[in-house]
Amino acid sequence: MNRPGLRRMAVLLAVAVPSLAMATAVVAILRAVADVPNASIVYLAAVMATAIAAGAPGAVVATVASILLYDWFFTVPYYTLTISQPSEWLNAVLLLGVGLIVGQLAALQRTRAEDARAREREARALFRVGRELATRESTMAVLPTLAQILRDEAGMSRVWVAIGPETRERVVADTAGEPRPAAPSVLIVLDRKPGDEPAAWVRIHAPGRSAASSDADVYRVRIEGGGAILGSLWASRARGSGPPDRTETRLLAAAADQAGQALAQDRLAAEARSAEVVRQSDALKSALLQSVSHDLRTPLATIRAAAGSLRPDSGLSDPDRVESAAAIDREVEYLNRLVTNLLDLSRIEAGALRADRDVFELEDLVGPTVERLRPRLGAGRVEVALEAPPVEVDPVFLDDAVTNVLENAAKYAGPDAPIRVSARRLPDAPFVRLTVEDGGPGVPEEALGRLFEKFYRVPGGPRGSRTGTGIGLAVVQGLVEATGGRCAARRSDLGGLALDLDLPAAIGPFSDAGHAADAASDRTPVVASGAV
Repeated sequence: MNRPGLRRMAVLLAVAVPSLAMATAVVAILRAVADVPNASIVYLAAVMATAIAAGAPGAVVATVASILLYDWFFTVPYYTLTISQPSEWLNAVLLLGVGLIVGQLAALQRTRAEDARAREREARALFRVGRELATRESTMAVLPTLAQILRDEAGMSRVWVAIGPETRERVVADTAGEPRPAAPSVLIVLDRKPGDEPAAWVRIHAPGRSAASSDADVYRVRIEGGGAILGSLWASRARGSGPPDRTETRLLAAAADQAGQALAQDRLAAEARSAEVVRQSDALKSALLQSVSHDLRTPLATIRAAAGSLRPDSGLSDPDRVESAAAIDREVEYLNRLVTNLLDLSRIEAGALRADRDVFELEDLVGPTVERLRPRLGAGRVEVALEAPPVEVDPVFLDDAVTNVLENAAKYAGPDAPIRVSARRLPDAPFVRLTVEDGGPGVPEEALGRLFEKFYRVPGGPRGSRTGTGIGLAVVQGLVEATGGRCAARRSDLGGLALDLDLPAAIGPFSDAGHAADAASDRTPVVASGAV
């Protein structure tokens, strides 16, 4: 007899024996004290108690035992199983019928109560499984929790989940840390039936596996999703405990189905993300070609025309030749900046930027950049005030970022708009703010938050032969963030656009107040003539 059968037998004996003994004692007292000639109805209480505890089989056993006990102790002739009087036969038959009916009703009520508790437990377990899967970030992350729930609710000693083809399954969740025993040669597999027919556990022989002895039965439920087998839900319990009951089987099957659907959804989501990445990559390539093609053709055409004018037979005067050479130099410089930005953008997108940071004075880095670009900015409209503590930056990255910001100001602010380059220490953050602002027309309020997006161009901006690629400020943000800083755009006090580059302030003796004060007293601001 298996363990569940032994448990039922123990419960039957533990309830029936005391109940029948107590009923016999009560009948004896009633006959002796109250002179009740027929007190057999008292045995119905014992039948009901046994039926509630042990079910319908217990009710039958208790009913038969009650008739035998009453006949043995209280029917003439006493202490025999012989019934001599017809009335006693009728009494025994009635007791048997009523006992069976009462026992069956009590057992039915007990069965319904057990079913209700089992359904409640099943619903609670399925709710926990569904909640874990519904709130998951990834299915793989919640599989250990699901295995724990199934071990506790399905009466298993161990549960583990394996993903992959049957011959190459990889365990991704296990309720026990110790190594699993060798795979047995006999598995108990859940056989799913078509339609509403309940599933059944079937023992199968696994070829190629040794018949190693084990004190546990191993159960397997296939995890399926999207029309394919994705893995298996494995469980083990002590041998002799019997297979999972209907409630436990439904729980294991439902959990495997939900896990399979979740894994299939994750796979579809991953494929959708991959497709979206490919789509965005194609869109990025198209946008890049569209943005760059015009800006490449224009300087190339200018260079070709200017180079043609330098031929000996062109008939140009020496001043005109000098102007053509200068035009070629300007366009080559523009192409060089465009190619540099494209390379920087590709490095930023690939995460390949590696800053070589050191401590510098901003005037030593930004001042030369402004002077180098001054011919394009206009000698009389640039104000520079860089009194600020030292910063810890990559000098190459900062030079490229400031160059892009100044060229952006020169292009869009207008030829007569003032430009101001200033720096100050932020009081509530470990940054020095480098600000480049202009007195141009500015940008709409809704465009401020998008200026650092790739290929973004302000609607209604200036149109001309060279409108820009829309990558300059994206490169600025990537370079500044690579060196540990941050960027922001806002309206300028001059009326146009202000770009704030927050750079990491130097830490240590370079940044103390005495050093900053000495630096401020020894250095005068660099202010261009005619500055605002």
